[in-house]
Amino acid sequence: MRGYGRTPPDPKWPGGARVAVSFVINFEEGAEMSLGAGDAFNEKVYEVSDEVAGVPDRCMESHFEYGTKVAWWRIADALARLGVPATVSTCGRAAELSPWLILDAVKRGHEISCHGWRWEKHAHMTEDEEREAIARTVRVLTEIAGHRPVGWHTRSTPSPNTRRLLVEEGGFLYDSDDYSDELPFQVEVSGKRHLVIPYSFDTNDMHYHQGFHRFVTARDFAEYTTDAFDTLWAEGGRMMSIGLHLRMIGRPGRIAAIDRIVGHLKAKGGAWFATRRQIAEHWTAQMSSRA
Repeated sequence: MRGYGRTPPDPKWPGGARVAVSFVINFEEGAEMSLGAGDAFNEKVYEVSDEVAGVPDRCMESHFEYGTKVAWWRIADALARLGVPATVSTCGRAAELSPWLILDAVKRGHEISCHGWRWEKHAHMTEDEEREAIARTVRVLTEIAGHRPVGWHTRSTPSPNTRRLLVEEGGFLYDSDDYSDELPFQVEVSGKRHLVIPYSFDTNDMHYHQGFHRFVTARDFAEYTTDAFDTLWAEGGRMMSIGLHLRMIGRPGRIAAIDRIVGHLKAKGGAWFATRRQIAEHWTAQMSSRA
């Protein structure tokens, strides 16, 4: 509960940056639960509130499909225009159904990381089920992207076994199953040191979501996120995660938030726009040099 306390380490971000800024694009389209895909129920988390049982929910399915049909191009082109790299946190099933999106993301220089096999909670998975989900996600993303993903983030809460299974799997540099800090930190798992890069639900377009609607306009998201950056900038030596979802930020009335956010950060200066892999590698090198 104490964390770094009053004396957090100086991460010495590249170029003397005051804040490492991590854009995360969550790619979940096609990995949601759907009777149309043979699942036992339909996904019910989105902007609409109707829950459909017993039959395929084309309303829900087509909202997810918007993410790959339209939104990806809008988001990817915006980030390319602004010169900002992102971590594409990817469900294995989503990549399997739309491999072209992963190929495009890799071509643009974005990191591909793991977001589970399906867009589902791991909390109640058996150890064998979860081990297979992790291995399958890694295998498919490696085959499509051409290189192995090194990051992991579980939807909602992980299981009691998740972090141990990631460490046992052996190829992960970090996981983001944590919301407790604004700097990476190491934990001991099965006798090994493992890096955690915390994520954030506040500077996140999920607030356009059903039940929240705290953000309505592009300005809402941009204003909140730039206020957060200004605070972190004043403190210095911090990290900020900005969470995006294809089917959310990719809508025409919201996409301007990306330009507003990046424009403010660049104008103020002191932002290092980095993938989570870059942050993990930098942090590990810095901490190793001080050991």
